[in-house]
Amino acid sequence: MTSAGTGNDPLPRRVVDALRCSVCGSPVELSGRTLRCANRHSFDLARQGYVNLLHARVSAGTADTAPMVAARSAFLESGAYQPLADEVARAASGATGLVIDAGAGPGYYLARVLDVCPSAAGLALDVSAVALRRAARAHARLGAVVWNLWEPWPVADGVASVVLDVFSPRNAAEFHRVLAPGGALVVAAPLPGHLAELGDLVLSVADRKEERLETTLGGRFARLSRTDVVHTAPFTARQVHDVVAMGPAGFHLDREDRRSRLETAEGRDVTLAVGVSVWQKLG
Repeated sequence: MTSAGTGNDPLPRRVVDALRCSVCGSPVELSGRTLRCANRHSFDLARQGYVNLLHARVSAGTADTAPMVAARSAFLESGAYQPLADEVARAASGATGLVIDAGAGPGYYLARVLDVCPSAAGLALDVSAVALRRAARAHARLGAVVWNLWEPWPVADGVASVVLDVFSPRNAAEFHRVLAPGGALVVAAPLPGHLAELGDLVLSVADRKEERLETTLGGRFARLSRTDVVHTAPFTARQVHDVVAMGPAGFHLDREDRRSRLETAEGRDVTLAVGVSVWQKLG
């Protein structure tokens, strides 16, 4: 059972210790509800508990919008992806230090990992402040930071025992840099057939995705294992709507008549097909 925080507590100590000023790269300290570095750069925690370390607006179509986040939260809370969350938690279950979730969204998977790793703390990174309003409240040992994953992260070298990447961008160089020696990277990526019953309502899985994963991570990481989570279950009409609206297709609901088709969509059996792989840091 996830232990929810109040959303008004300071960032966990281990998260603060791992963070670096996004202006000058210096260590930061938490004073009240403000992060400060020795060079007097400061960042205030939002009322919901997250902190934004970005300095510029993100491009449209990059950060999940409020409707997308609402759809994702409702869908995940329905339990439809529970088998995936359980496998991600199992893969990361040895974590004892800091777990960083790259592209954490509302913090669903990271909170599940923290539930099974009682001595770990979690850092949720995401470019969507809307998503991190929820992530900051997802678990008492979780801190949430707004950041663009393609930029060098405001995180110290070698501070994470595990990095999670669930359906998110893969910055292999930063994964490698922030992981401690021997640290593990847990990646969840869709397989062919994932959500296939929804047709063109969702964006299809790219060809040769597995080969691209090897290309992206190879040289910095060695794969230790892969478990395929393949599960077909009945989706309600609401779940069909939410799983489409929460993903990349959520940016394009006004194209190809998606929005009107979703409004009349009926429940159906839908396949979850995701590969969960564990990679060890090299070097």
